[in-house]
Amino acid sequence: MRSCWVIYNGSLTSDKFLDQAVLVAEAAERAGIQATMKKNYEVLIDLSAPPKDRPDFVVFLDKDILLASYLKQNGIPVFNDPDVIETCDNKAKQYIKLAKAGIPMPKTIIAPKVYPNFTIQNSGYYEKVLEQFGLPLIMKEGHGSFGMKVYLIETEEDFYAKVDELRGIDYVFQQFIASSRGRDIRVNIVGGEIVAAMYRSSETDFRANITNGGVASVIELSEEQKSIALQAAEAVGAEFAGVDLLFGGNGQPLVCEVNAAAHIRNIYNVTGINVADKMIEYIVGKLS
Repeated sequence: MRSCWVIYNGSLTSDKFLDQAVLVAEAAERAGIQATMKKNYEVLIDLSAPPKDRPDFVVFLDKDILLASYLKQNGIPVFNDPDVIETCDNKAKQYIKLAKAGIPMPKTIIAPKVYPNFTIQNSGYYEKVLEQFGLPLIMKEGHGSFGMKVYLIETEEDFYAKVDELRGIDYVFQQFIASSRGRDIRVNIVGGEIVAAMYRSSETDFRANITNGGVASVIELSEEQKSIALQAAEAVGAEFAGVDLLFGGNGQPLVCEVNAAAHIRNIYNVTGINVADKMIEYIVGKLS
């Protein structure tokens, strides 16, 4: 019998992370695979020895890239690949990949590295950024999930306060897409195929994330939305992806971001489609 590990972060207290692991582990068991859920710290990264009781593959639902890399280095297939997890975990790196592939997305400028105890506020750089975007604009930290660490900046005072606050942190400046305020589309992709999609909207927040109070419903994707979502997942190399699409002012879909460890409970509740079953089916097919 094949075996797998489903790894999630053991330091996070929200039940949604355990729930994600349970969905995947149950899908593996349905496929006749012995599944073991493991918190990331339950696998010792001992560089002098290989992992004990190694599985046939790992479904990696965490962002502990060092652990994922250790497992891959020891010859264990890891889904998604650690390089993909690392790319998607840093929005700045992700946008570089998306831009290289010509993926339509909001205008984006990556902020320069500024060390925490220093500043470039008198250099004229931030004035150039404001000239490029105007206000409002979006600022996104490189690392953040569920719409967290994404800021709608509406005044110069807020702008300069935020760039001062973010010294020492990777972040990007991004065009605010007013036509998509409080609404987007989540598209779940497995192995280059669209498995499920939902429309998300919020009456109270510029972000549509359900975690922030948004609601979701089933949506029928246009051919253009399908194509762009698939291209975005391919651009970052993700075999499993949750691609978030915005509604551009001219109706064109724009990629907001690609998630390499997208949570699948909400889309299951909305569409009735268990993405975890497709994930396991894809892995079994690839390893056969």
